[in-house]
Amino acid sequence: MGQLTTLWHSTGVYQLSLGQFFMLCIGMLLLYLAIAKKFEPLLLIPIGFGGILSNIPGVDIAVGQGVLHQFYAMGIETGIFPLVIFMGVGALTDFGPLLANPKTLFLGAAAQFGIFATLLGAVALTRTGVLEFTLSEAAAIGIIGGADGPTAIYVAGQLAPHLLGAIAVAAYSYMALVPLIQPPIMRLLTTEKERQIEMVQLREVSQREKIFFPIVLLSLVALTVPSAAPLLGMFCFGNLMRESGVVDRLSETTQNALINITTIFLGLSVGSKLRADQFLVPETLGILVLGMLAFCIGTATGVLMAKFMNLVSKQQINPLIGAAGVSAVPMAARVANRVGLESNPHNFLLMHAMGPNVAGVIGSAVAAGILIMFAG
Repeated sequence: MGQLTTLWHSTGVYQLSLGQFFMLCIGMLLLYLAIAKKFEPLLLIPIGFGGILSNIPGVDIAVGQGVLHQFYAMGIETGIFPLVIFMGVGALTDFGPLLANPKTLFLGAAAQFGIFATLLGAVALTRTGVLEFTLSEAAAIGIIGGADGPTAIYVAGQLAPHLLGAIAVAAYSYMALVPLIQPPIMRLLTTEKERQIEMVQLREVSQREKIFFPIVLLSLVALTVPSAAPLLGMFCFGNLMRESGVVDRLSETTQNALINITTIFLGLSVGSKLRADQFLVPETLGILVLGMLAFCIGTATGVLMAKFMNLVSKQQINPLIGAAGVSAVPMAARVANRVGLESNPHNFLLMHAMGPNVAGVIGSAVAAGILIMFAG
């Protein structure tokens, strides 16, 4: 009987706490959203599975010498995984639409307002005693508004590693929900006539322009916001490999094998931070709410900036493409195109929306550098 009791006490069922059971359900939910609903499956599957592994009772897989903790220490604490992902994103990015219509850079910049508005909101909640966030934690939460998963993970790893799980899940969840969150905001802030605006065809961008742009961009940003150099530097390096035309093997490896391998380890590392004792705290709910507000504000300010630019410019911009400035590449651009087609079947906005979409990636990296500079 004593041996049976000991055996029973050593099982995971006996050791399972209510919090761990809840987090196992959360992990299952993430897998469901990824597989059945196809919401960001490349990251939600490893994050969800990592969350399940980290909450199995009686096994220290996500702490100490556990394999998930080793992945986290190797790639998140050092910042390597998000930077490699950013290099891959750079290799996949075409700056052509942005260079063909440089004005869209303002749309990407305006959409980053959600980041700083949420930072102020987190500080206000702390001042009023509703929740308690330090300035570093508030900055890490605010970056969710950039709708850029690697950037959110990088900033959280630098400023508030204990909040990484909630911030990463919020960032990627809202990125996955772009087709649901953005259209109502876009329709609310625009008229039917504005949504029907047809934009002129973009000019052809030369290869020389595409080669020089990442070099010039990095030089300008690194000299003004040095702390943004790691993220933007890897992004520009990946893009230079793509556009140079002389290192196709490196570019293809970065776009495919390297980014895919890193994504697996990044997702599992983030999942290791979904442990019940770290995730099930009041601050998590606050992070999810603030993250949603950041995303909505970023979408709204991008659209409003486009409307303002139409007041001072002869060449009209369809305000819908302003929503693509939140950086969720290329999903936000596709959503802008779809909403535009609803009002005008001949209105193809995809390439026009890619301009602010790419500008949003640049803007979120610069915003991350500013936050790290002042809150780190």
